Amino acid sequence: MPVITIDLGTMANKEKKCELVQALTEAASTVTQIPAEKFIVFINEMERDNIGVGGKLLSDIIK
Repeated sequence: MPVITIDLGTMANKEKKCELVQALTEAASTVTQIPAEKFIVFINEMERDNIGVGGKLLSDIIK
């Protein structure tokens, strides 16, 4: 089974996660011609304190 993994900051709600999973799955299925039901999608959410950009924590950049 093909696996899609996405790392990002925390998402606002379950509906947005569902939308993201559907869009990623649809796009990957279209490009690869693998049936959508074969895909697994992992969303790794990271707190802003655990993400660094340009030597600074994201939590300090976005307040």
